[in-house]
Amino acid sequence: MHMSDGLINAPTSVLFLAVAVVGLSVATWRARSELDDRTAPMAGLVAAFIFAVQMVNFPVLPGVSGHLLGGALAAILVGPYTGALCISIVLIVQALLFADGGLTALGANITNMAIIGVTVGYAVALVLRRLARPENLRLRVLGGLAFMAAVCGTVAASMGFVLEFAIGGQPTAGDSTSLGSVAAFVLGAHTLIGIGEGLITAVTVTAVARARPDLVYLLRTAPRAVAVGA
Repeated sequence: MHMSDGLINAPTSVLFLAVAVVGLSVATWRARSELDDRTAPMAGLVAAFIFAVQMVNFPVLPGVSGHLLGGALAAILVGPYTGALCISIVLIVQALLFADGGLTALGANITNMAIIGVTVGYAVALVLRRLARPENLRLRVLGGLAFMAAVCGTVAASMGFVLEFAIGGQPTAGDSTSLGSVAAFVLGAHTLIGIGEGLITAVTVTAVARARPDLVYLLRTAPRAVAVGA
């Protein structure tokens, strides 16, 4: 859900740039505990995959595009802090090299997709992992967990946009669209996007878990040993 330049006013852009800087500073500091010989190569693959899927987007509102986010996928595979860094790097490269998302809105985009989306997606995954029986976490259960995490993370990220637009949105001249209409349209569109993202996340996570469960961060950091069955 890339936001373009001018969609929110300058004070709001600065505010969420500060939020993004603080969030990424924490992620950079904490990512050291997640990165090892297994996670580092996987992080590069995750970032490349998310970069590719995010390049396929479509207009949702004037100045706003919709696409898959990848926050829950990154968090489940490489950890929430490393995942946030992966998403942020993708967003920065897209903004600088492909003009996909405005530079003045970069802080808001990072806040929505790399911080809110990753945090909510991973939190949902953690809760569902704790509810599942760790000694019998079947692939279909893991897939369902990943699906729900992706849907929730995507919707939460879109709510971040609604909040930013409510604080400092700048509608185009003559546009009398209410905040409620914008919120309903954005949340509705990203609920559908979240379903698609959930399916892709579920398929990807279960494929990795079937071949190399030790590479899935969510599994190898479980309090007790997790046996992944078919």
